[in-house]
Amino acid sequence: MTFAYDATGDGPALVLLHSAVCDRRMWDPQWSALVEAGYRVVRCDFRGFGQSPLPDRRHNDAEDVLDLLDYLGVEQAALIASSYGGRVAVEIAARRPDRVSAMALLCSGLPGHEPTDELRAFGEREDALLEAGDILGAVELNVDTWLGPDAEEAVRDAVREMQRRAFEVQLAAPEGAGRNGVEIDLSAVKAPCLALSGGLDLADFRQIAAQLPGLLTDTRHVELPWASHLPSLERPAAVTDLLIGFLRETVPAG
Repeated sequence: MTFAYDATGDGPALVLLHSAVCDRRMWDPQWSALVEAGYRVVRCDFRGFGQSPLPDRRHNDAEDVLDLLDYLGVEQAALIASSYGGRVAVEIAARRPDRVSAMALLCSGLPGHEPTDELRAFGEREDALLEAGDILGAVELNVDTWLGPDAEEAVRDAVREMQRRAFEVQLAAPEGAGRNGVEIDLSAVKAPCLALSGGLDLADFRQIAAQLPGLLTDTRHVELPWASHLPSLERPAAVTDLLIGFLRETVPAG
């Protein structure tokens, strides 16, 4: 593999897909608990994050994840995905429904979503800070925007580190780097899905989660009133319990 990943455990396969604010380290709070619950757990850094540099060509993250599953000999996996990772998970489930046993989407993005003015304004502010060379300012903007009041300072520091690393990798991208998007048919998604949203999150992600039961065949939406955009980091134990409960219903281990 030409991008970074971890894999351990035995049992039904789970793949953890990170948000665009973080990298695969965001799943540290859930990692051991999911393995101990009886699952084979895989996580990777998308290209441009963590330890995965961007190649000098365009790529597709969903295809990368499918290539990783092939490399590991995994025929079917449950996908647990945060934010941008959720967008990738939905693309995988639509393009290859036979490869996905279940999905848990945390404050997920969605292919084809038209951003609100609020999300556009965030992106413009981030771009302006990066163009001015203020990487630290862009990092703090992300920490303030995406973490809620329940996030401890150690969590804020961890997100600062992951987001700064992502900016460093992406700003060093070689010529020709970029992501390829593809059109998908949401009606092709067959896997049972748990869609979690945060009551304190931006409207875009609350709206997506609320719409998913009407867009995907077998989806249940649960709003976490205390959460912002990264609930698995804000209240790790509570989210871990929700994830394991969902997996026991849909992809039981043992």
